[in-house]
Amino acid sequence: MKKFAILILPCLILSCSEPQRYVRKAVNIMDKNGLYAEGAQWDSAKNAALTSNPETMEDAYTIVREALKVAGGKHSFLSPANRVAEDRVREWEMPSVSVHDNNIASVKLPPFHGNKEEGLKYANTVLEGVPDDISGIIIDLRGNVGGDMYPMIAAVHKFIPDGNDMLRFKTRKRTSWIPRSFVLNAVGVKEKEFLDCPVAILTDSLTASSGEATLLCFRGLNNVKTFGCPTAGYASSNCPYAMPDGSSLVLTTGCDVARTNEVFCDDPIAPDMSTTNPETDAMNWLLNFGK
Repeated sequence: MKKFAILILPCLILSCSEPQRYVRKAVNIMDKNGLYAEGAQWDSAKNAALTSNPETMEDAYTIVREALKVAGGKHSFLSPANRVAEDRVREWEMPSVSVHDNNIASVKLPPFHGNKEEGLKYANTVLEGVPDDISGIIIDLRGNVGGDMYPMIAAVHKFIPDGNDMLRFKTRKRTSWIPRSFVLNAVGVKEKEFLDCPVAILTDSLTASSGEATLLCFRGLNNVKTFGCPTAGYASSNCPYAMPDGSSLVLTTGCDVARTNEVFCDDPIAPDMSTTNPETDAMNWLLNFGK
């Protein structure tokens, strides 16, 4: 029988430590999916992370966070295991609805971090609370720092025309449509007939992430005007990746694209009217719309 020599390389004998494996897994995720994980800057950051020698998990976290700044930008972050557990029970509020004497409705859409059942309740609070015969609506996105965008969009979907051009996500490799019907199915709400009335949207510097995505669903519509001050500038899509130690790598994988073909990501979205009295100015615009 012919004998074969067995060559055992030293690098195969040495096993990676847990911190090293953590860094390599994180870098692999970033390399495949990160919005900005390409080009010379990323090559340099990736090489620095892979050639590092973390001795503790804290060292690994620091290295991964530095790489995240390059691969995903400012919207990406590393959430430790204890923070992941806290996020699952993060407090949030239901929307509030009021109808004024002039037949104009006001809706406050707060951040949302609940489960699917709660998301359905969130959306239906608005859908069932806003009458179909209103003459205009104010959608208040001030302070909406994000969370799950689907219940937010579903809550106000009857003011958004049906179609496939509501919103898109653009990654490094492809662009994906987010049709209104997909959002409704994801939340589980029944489709409402489109209500063609003027829509005023209020924003501030805390309107971010999913709050900005909800805002962009109305971008380019002739009967919509925005009031307040520029948003936070986090109009991008994040994807959480579970890590072996229970932590979560939250990576920015795409930017938001409106029906106008405008691309939004890290820059604030300016309102149509900059004002320190957005509620008053929005109400005046609605009352005089079409006159």
